[in-house]
Amino acid sequence: MNNREELDIREVSKLSGLPSSTLRYYEEKGLIKSCGRRGITRIFKATVIEQLSLISLGRYAGFSLDEIGEMFSSNGNPAIDREQLLARADDLEKNIRRLEAMRDGLRHVANCPEVNQLECPNFQNLIRKATKLQHKEDRKQKRRWQNSSE
Repeated sequence: MNNREELDIREVSKLSGLPSSTLRYYEEKGLIKSCGRRGITRIFKATVIEQLSLISLGRYAGFSLDEIGEMFSSNGNPAIDREQLLARADDLEKNIRRLEAMRDGLRHVANCPEVNQLECPNFQNLIRKATKLQHKEDRKQKRRWQNSSE
């Protein structure tokens, strides 16, 4: 990495792999902060590279940019809510179980000995479970939508 204390936006873009437009957007959202300008070029502290790495990690884990923004204190240091991380880990675990069940179901259907898979008791069970889970997810989504519009 560059040993200088300050980097211009082009250098940050090159080191982080993010386009300048993303850096400007992150600054607009308050996720990162420039420390000044050189002409019209934004200047950042070199520590912004670490912040951008944390932002990328958060996005990869499925956090929204707003949620990630709440994970930084006003001085840019991490202020991570451990309960929020545990809740996200629980959500990921549920998704993993759901995806594994879908994988297993698809493999069963692909290898099912029944000529008509709709006559297969295992496939019928899979359809019932999927329908229940989808209805449950739809109700949860509807509640979220109603709560956000109030």
